[in-house]
Amino acid sequence: MEYVSAGLPGELTPRLLREPQWTDAMVDEAGIEVRDVPFVSVGGGIGSFVTVNYLRIAGVPADRIAVLSTIDHPWQTYEYLTRVSQIPRLERIRSDSSSRPDNIWGFPSYALAEAWRERTARPLLHVLGEPVFTDYWTPRAGTVFAGLARESARIGYPDMLVKGVVRMVRRRAGGGYFVILTPPAGSTATKRVAYRARFVHLAVGYPGLKFLPDLQAFRETYGDFHHVVNAYEPHEHVYEYLKTTPGTVMVRGGGIVASRVLQRLMDDRARYGLQTEIEHVFRTYVSGAHGPHIGSRRKGGHGFAYQGFNYPKSVWGGQLKARMRRLEGEQRAAEYRRMGGTNTPKRRKWQQQMRTGREAGWYRAFQGTVEEVHPGPETRLTSIVKCGDDTRKIVSDFIVDCTGLEADIADHRVLDDLLTHGGAGRNPLGRLDVERTFEVIGTASGDGAVYASGTATLGGYFPGVDTFLGLQVAAQEITDDLARRGWCDRLGLLRSTSQWIRWALGRPVEGSAAWSRS
Repeated sequence: MEYVSAGLPGELTPRLLREPQWTDAMVDEAGIEVRDVPFVSVGGGIGSFVTVNYLRIAGVPADRIAVLSTIDHPWQTYEYLTRVSQIPRLERIRSDSSSRPDNIWGFPSYALAEAWRERTARPLLHVLGEPVFTDYWTPRAGTVFAGLARESARIGYPDMLVKGVVRMVRRRAGGGYFVILTPPAGSTATKRVAYRARFVHLAVGYPGLKFLPDLQAFRETYGDFHHVVNAYEPHEHVYEYLKTTPGTVMVRGGGIVASRVLQRLMDDRARYGLQTEIEHVFRTYVSGAHGPHIGSRRKGGHGFAYQGFNYPKSVWGGQLKARMRRLEGEQRAAEYRRMGGTNTPKRRKWQQQMRTGREAGWYRAFQGTVEEVHPGPETRLTSIVKCGDDTRKIVSDFIVDCTGLEADIADHRVLDDLLTHGGAGRNPLGRLDVERTFEVIGTASGDGAVYASGTATLGGYFPGVDTFLGLQVAAQEITDDLARRGWCDRLGLLRSTSQWIRWALGRPVEGSAAWSRS
C-alpha cells in the first residue's frame, strides 16, 4: 500500500520536528488534519488487540478508540512469523492451553475447546499428564488465528482500525498527545493526520530483525540474501533446493526457532529420502542441568537449554511475579539474567530425530564462535569457526540464522522519537522503562498517559511480556489504571460474568450503560 501523498498540505514543519511539546495552533499552522479520539493504540498487532478487547469488554464504546496500523488484522504479523519459522497453521505453537488472546477469561481453555470440537478426551488427558508424563500441550496456530478472527468481529475491531504509518507521538500543551499518522495515498486531504488523544498505547512489536554481525557483514559485502537467511525471513527456497540436490545447512542458534528449523530439515530428510547434512553451531553449549540454585536449575543437554515456555510459569501469577514487582535497577536485571536466556521446549519427536542424526553422523552440533563468513567454492559458503583453541573451516550451501528477532528499540522510529523527544527512558535491560501499570515513565502529559506493552517493555516489573498471557496481564493493568483515573469502568465481577456469557454465545460486546466520559 502506498503511503506517500506528495503535493498535499500537512507536512511536518522544522518547528514541529524540533519541539517536544506542541500546541493546537502549531499543528493547525502546519495544515495537518486533526481527529479527536480519547484512546489511541499504535501497532495493530495482538498487543493492540488484547488491550482494546479488555477496554471494549469493560464498556468503552468503539468510537472512543482508534487503532493505527499498517496491517489488516491483528494476527497478520504473528502468522507471518510463525509460518516462515516453520510453524504453519496445523502445527502447534509454544503457548499454554489457557493463554487465549481471544478470551480474557481463559475458559474454556484451548485444550477443552479442542476436546469438545473433536469429541475426544485426549487433549484433557494430555494436560493432566504434563509435564511429567508427556510434553506440554499447546494449541495449533490455526486455532489461535480463528479465535482471534471471531473475537475481532465480535468487538467491532475493524471499525476501530485506521490504516497508515505512525511517525511519532508528541506531548500536547494542556495535556494529552498528538499521534502523527501518514495515511494511505488518496485517503485524506492532507499528507499527515494528527490524532489528538488523552491516552496512547504502544504495542509496536519487534523493532526489526537482528542479524549476527558476521552474517550482516557478509550480506552487505556480497549482496547475497539467498544463501544467508534469517529464520524469520521467507526461506522456503532452502528446503526446496535440498529436495533436488544433496547439501549442507549450517544452523546457528539454540532457541525454539532453531529447533523448528531442525525439525523441518529432519522431517524433509526422512519424508523424501534426502541426504541433507546439518552443522549446528551453538554460541553457548549446554551439556546438562544448569543454573545458580539447585531448586531452580534448568534442564539441558546436547547444546540446548530446555524450558516449556519462555519463562517459568510462576512469572504469570506466582511468587516470581510478586518478587519481580519489588525489584529495582541492577537487582531486577540480575534476576532477568538468572531466569532468562535462550531456551526451547524438550519435544520428544525432534529429540529422537537429533539422536538418530548424531548416531548416523549427518547432524553435528558443537560450540563455537564464527569469526568470518565468505564465499566458498562454486556457490557455497565458508565459515571460519573458533572452537576453543582450534579453528575449523566449515563449508555449507546455506546458513540459517536462528539467533533472534530482537533489535534495539531505537531502531523503531516511534520508540526512537519517544526516547529523544517524549521523555521516555530505558529500563535495566535497555527497553522502555514502564511502571507496574505499564505507563511509560517520564512521558506523562497533564492528565494523559502513554502506555506500552509487549517486547519493547522487557526488563520491567513483569517478565513475561512477550507472550499471549503477558499481553493480557499488561492489558488488565492498563485497563485498571484507566479506571483509577476515572476514564472507564472497572471490569468487576458482575460485568465480567455477563460479558463472558455473551462471549460464549458469540454475541457482540455490550457497552457500559454508565459510560458518559470523554
